[in-house]
Amino acid sequence: MPQIKIYQEDHIPSPASRIWSAFTDNPFAFAGLWAVVSLLLLALFGPFIAPYSPEHQDPHALLLAPSWDPAGTVEHFLGTDDLGRDIFSRLLHGAHLTFGMALGIVITALFLGFIIGSISGMMKGLKSSILSHLLDALLSIPSLLMAILVVAITGPGLSNVFWAVGIALTPQFVRAIHQAVHEELQKEYVTAARLDGANPLQIFWYVILPNISDTMIIQTTLGISAAILDIAALGFLNLGAQAPSPEWGAMVSQGMDNLLTAPWTVTIPGVAILCSVLAINLVGDGLRSALSPIRN
Repeated sequence: MPQIKIYQEDHIPSPASRIWSAFTDNPFAFAGLWAVVSLLLLALFGPFIAPYSPEHQDPHALLLAPSWDPAGTVEHFLGTDDLGRDIFSRLLHGAHLTFGMALGIVITALFLGFIIGSISGMMKGLKSSILSHLLDALLSIPSLLMAILVVAITGPGLSNVFWAVGIALTPQFVRAIHQAVHEELQKEYVTAARLDGANPLQIFWYVILPNISDTMIIQTTLGISAAILDIAALGFLNLGAQAPSPEWGAMVSQGMDNLLTAPWTVTIPGVAILCSVLAINLVGDGLRSALSPIRN
């Protein structure tokens, strides 16, 4: 027999459910989330669903227009380039090179930035001040310029781009986490935990870390969009992915010679980069708005 409840009990949602409810109330952020999930699926399964190989050349379909053009065909939905390569297939194969590599770079930069930023944030005195000024000096250099400097030393190639963009983005994570930890150390509940006998490791793991997770989440979304732009920019400058790689920035660079006669060879991969960055920025803005009541 079910238990009879005499008094009406109010349901108190958890912080995670409140964040999700506030996030889904923003239609643009929710649409961006679906777009990011779609990009992730394309990065994982794009090569398996692509109708052609990225290097497959059709000599009978050179500079073929997209399918919505009267001169286009359904077999090449987004048209072909000057070598007869299917642009739709190259976009699917290039998703893991642009979007997937950006995720890997940001995860690596977040890991390194979390370790360095956490240690430096827990420091006090001269060591913390020196590191803070050093980070300010590094952040004064744009991430793309720093990535170009690293690639100029190590040479072009996707493997070098991974480390170049990672090195360029790591100071941003270090600075954000360092500042968040340093600010949390000034809070009264940290002082109360210290008076209760908690050691620095316990203070960081149980008191500070749960309160800086929102900073890491927001910085991660910003880092992914910056990584996509840096990877695409290096590919466009022929410092990153080299031909015939289907990386989106390299595809824009390879189509520049046919910009006037076949503009779709430039605009389609450019729109893919734009939509990716826009979707991630929408998710980041939605997370920032959803987390702001929690922080306050």
